[in-house]
Amino acid sequence: MAGIYLHIPFCRRACYYCNFHFSTSLGQKDALVDSLLQEMMLQQPYLQGQQVDTVYFGGGTPSLLDDADLRRIMEKLRQLFPISGQAEITLEANPDDLQPEKLQALKAIGVNRLSIGVQSFHEADLRWMNRAHNSTQALQCIQDAQAAGFHNLSIDLIYGGPTLSDEGWAENVQQAIALQIPHLSCYALTVEPGTALDHFIKQHKVAAVDPDKAARHFEMLVQWLAAAGYEHYEISNFALPGCRSRHNSSYWQGQAYLGLGPSAHSFNGHSRQWNVANNSSYINAIKEGKVPFELENLTPEMMLNEYIMTSLRTSEGCHLYLVEERFGTDKRRQLETASREFILAGKMVQQQDTLVLTPEGKLFADGIAAELFV
Repeated sequence: MAGIYLHIPFCRRACYYCNFHFSTSLGQKDALVDSLLQEMMLQQPYLQGQQVDTVYFGGGTPSLLDDADLRRIMEKLRQLFPISGQAEITLEANPDDLQPEKLQALKAIGVNRLSIGVQSFHEADLRWMNRAHNSTQALQCIQDAQAAGFHNLSIDLIYGGPTLSDEGWAENVQQAIALQIPHLSCYALTVEPGTALDHFIKQHKVAAVDPDKAARHFEMLVQWLAAAGYEHYEISNFALPGCRSRHNSSYWQGQAYLGLGPSAHSFNGHSRQWNVANNSSYINAIKEGKVPFELENLTPEMMLNEYIMTSLRTSEGCHLYLVEERFGTDKRRQLETASREFILAGKMVQQQDTLVLTPEGKLFADGIAAELFV
């Protein structure tokens, strides 16, 4: 089982909080699509013929691509890689791009899952984030997608922002439940270095993010979605039964994947590599027949730390028997010893041979994982 990720580095406008690699100029779009097709050929051996069970168009805003560009990309993928007939093919989209004609075109090329960047159903939140869509489009695009036959939907929501009250957050979540969205990805508003939001806060143009509000919104979210029948299968992800993201789950399970496009990451089980995060440098290198990436060979300690980090974020938790099997008895004992303080503090439980974060522990997942690193 393997996955393919394609990074489409274009956006209509820059959201204030975003630190992903993107450009708001579409001038290099055609050249970049050509480079993606060429990189596929250069990187065809990477997955060693493994069946591809998931394809994920991320970004950026993949829904900005023309229908013809998306068709060319999918045709080349199918030509070069053994893509399963039951593959999950996800495309990230902004609400303002999802007109009925676009939705029909996406279905025609084989996209069978949409991840829609709604972020909020409230106009004030969307304006504050500098989103390209409005609250009417946030709702309409979901209804249009469902009418077009897209039932495997995910939407993103952001909580903890200064314009979002507790009541507004409740309305956002209840709207998603009422729309019967099968998958939700919900993220606390974070201030990433170098973003517009970071600059505005330092210039005292906007209020700093309130971590207590974010924690409160997270706890409310967990309760509401559990009552609505969603499983909290990863810190930021909730799904109705059978509707987990197969692609993202493969990341957390350590499956191999190939990343295509500028800034895209790849992993084959023993090394990780990432492409240059610059559109011009990427395009120029591909023209010369070279993939512009940096490579990191993973040591056993790095692999164990990565397993601790990813597994603790999931509902399945960190399996001690797997740690012993892969990394040795001493590492298992070391991990068990280090986890005791978090168990005593009520942030973690040991269920037979597995370490699982409690609801309180999930608020500190990354910090706890870092404390457990070998």
